[in-house]
Amino acid sequence: MGQSKSNLDFEFMCLKFRLRDFFNPPAGMLRETGMQRGYKVLDFGCGFGSHSIAASRPVGEKGKIYALDINPLAINKVRNTIKKRKLKNIETIQSDCKTGLPDNCIDVILIYDVFHHIQNKSDVLEEFYRVLKAECILSFSDHHMGKEDILSELTGKGLFKLREENKRTFSFVKIL
Repeated sequence: MGQSKSNLDFEFMCLKFRLRDFFNPPAGMLRETGMQRGYKVLDFGCGFGSHSIAASRPVGEKGKIYALDINPLAINKVRNTIKKRKLKNIETIQSDCKTGLPDNCIDVILIYDVFHHIQNKSDVLEEFYRVLKAECILSFSDHHMGKEDILSELTGKGLFKLREENKRTFSFVKIL
């Protein structure tokens, strides 16, 4: 009973996000990051992968998307989509925090509508700081949080500063 209920809950969440993506396509948010060919992108809390899939095109063959989620159902959904679409530049990571990636290797971190769920926010922000290259973008959006809470949470530890408030996202850079 528990597993089938969680499968049903996950499928319902996917449906909600497909509707969201229909009315607000992920490409619009991704344009705000300045993402370019060859970039390495971490999609933290990727869910069923709509932003990861959308990001695979602008980064091109030489770029890489790391789609990270704690939920094995999400990881399986992304893997199935990767296989179905024959995408070669997306890799999945199942984790709640640690990416396993080298220091200073990521050009853009995407964290959309998931931060409010995170229990170990400090650990996650420290991991972001570790993997993000200097002057590169932590792109943040969470409709469950107000602007003041977002700014407080992301800048309060002295790791990141606001670079720009965009139409749909906030862009942060790490403080060196």
